[in-house]
Amino acid sequence: MRPDMKQQILVIDDERDLCEILRFNLTAAGFEVHTAYSGEDALQQGITNYDLLLLDVMMPHMSGFELAKRLKQDPDTAAVPIIFLTALNDEEDTLHGFDLGADDYIAKPFSVREVVARVKAVLGRTSATPSSVQELRHEGLVMDLTKMTVTVDGQPVLLTKTEFEILKVFLANQGQVFSRQELLDKVWPRDVVVTDRTVDVNITRMRKKIGRYSSCIVTRHGFGYLFVV
Repeated sequence: MRPDMKQQILVIDDERDLCEILRFNLTAAGFEVHTAYSGEDALQQGITNYDLLLLDVMMPHMSGFELAKRLKQDPDTAAVPIIFLTALNDEEDTLHGFDLGADDYIAKPFSVREVVARVKAVLGRTSATPSSVQELRHEGLVMDLTKMTVTVDGQPVLLTKTEFEILKVFLANQGQVFSRQELLDKVWPRDVVVTDRTVDVNITRMRKKIGRYSSCIVTRHGFGYLFVV
């Protein structure tokens, strides 16, 4: 995206009034916002054109969970960040959302200010990796920080933005132990409330994706996680 272009957001919710409220407020916050009233409608709008999706879970026909699963399985859309908006707010539903690759999960009813803050947080996530570093690697596990891609032995790996940022912390600091709280501080901005369990879910999901290098991410019980070399 060019510096002079606004970041584009697609709001997907069958409640049209809610879509308009979010569109108005996110536009006021400096984003370019489009709306879709169903999963099928969203797929017609070219997901790859968007920087972030605000996705309702409980929609007729194709649910938000079903749409997210389809998008995360497609290499062209797997990296697009997703924030779920839903009235399903028990722990199992929340964890299911993160298992599908969500970058955040906001329970209804919510304040619009909270949504705007979380959108900015997801889009603004960075770690302390020096800007001069263009690649991080361990043997055949390679992160290209220019293209924002990950490969394992030359094969592309589809990580969510959150998984990417966690792996970047590990590869930039190989051999260093990070507590869950330290990872929360590095990857999730302070104005976003998440639990230690969220860190565990993202790391478990990332381990499955990086194949033979999953054993490099080691749990130190009572201390946290580290990437061993």
